[in-house]
Amino acid sequence: MTIVYDQLLALDLPEREASYTTRDSMLYALSVGMAADPMDENDLPFVVENGAYEGRLKALPSQATVLCWDDSWGFKSGINMVMVVHGEQRITMHKPLAPEGRILSKTRIKEAWDKGAGKGAVVLVETTIRDAASGEALITLLSTVFARGDGGFGAPANQAPPPKPHAIPDRAPDLTISARTQPNQALFYRLCGDRNPLHADPSFAKAAGFPRPILHGLCTYGHAIRAVVKGACDHNPARVAHMEARFTAPVFPGETIATDIWRDGNIVSFRARLEERGLVALDHGKVELL
Repeated sequence: MTIVYDQLLALDLPEREASYTTRDSMLYALSVGMAADPMDENDLPFVVENGAYEGRLKALPSQATVLCWDDSWGFKSGINMVMVVHGEQRITMHKPLAPEGRILSKTRIKEAWDKGAGKGAVVLVETTIRDAASGEALITLLSTVFARGDGGFGAPANQAPPPKPHAIPDRAPDLTISARTQPNQALFYRLCGDRNPLHADPSFAKAAGFPRPILHGLCTYGHAIRAVVKGACDHNPARVAHMEARFTAPVFPGETIATDIWRDGNIVSFRARLEERGLVALDHGKVELL
């Protein structure tokens, strides 16, 4: 199969209903490194819901990426899913994320750019999330997917270009927060929704060209947003209105993620580096604060 531009953009995906609980929110927070120090009382309201923390439970805004995880659209699109990698992730919070809820999600293909035969394609996927009871808009997610095996399908010549990445300030970071991921980090994170064997099965990872399973890109993303919430938001996730970043290198569970943070008014820029290998795993990061 190959991409047929008009059919791809016309793909009609049904609205889905999902529920998440306080357990899901606590599992997500633990899966992206929150409360690695169980005595850190600033982290505990993200992972403890009773006792002294009754009624204080918070949800990380990046949890929005797993609330209604579903990549089935790709298998209806004509895209070669074996050759797909996540390019960028943008999240706009219309309301702070509650630690539990019932939601409706609707996914559509917003645009696709043809980079040329043998050069792949970029697909922009939008998911809107609403409160199931009120219908109120909660979150908009925009993902760019790099379909490495699908260039040459012929997109319109007059289409607008892909979104530009955020420019990181040309100065030393104001703050760096480092955290070592656990060797079994991906096995915890997969319980949040993404069961791709690339992140769990050593033989599958080797067949894909990796020496061992890699961490989910969105787990790395969650680690960086956790660092921003801690370092630039005084542990208050309700301050986050928008976040975005580009995926630039895979992470192996057990590596140390150093998140460099720049603060400029209500704009926080960030970049996530791998201390052991000297690589940038996430780049062009931006968080807009309320």
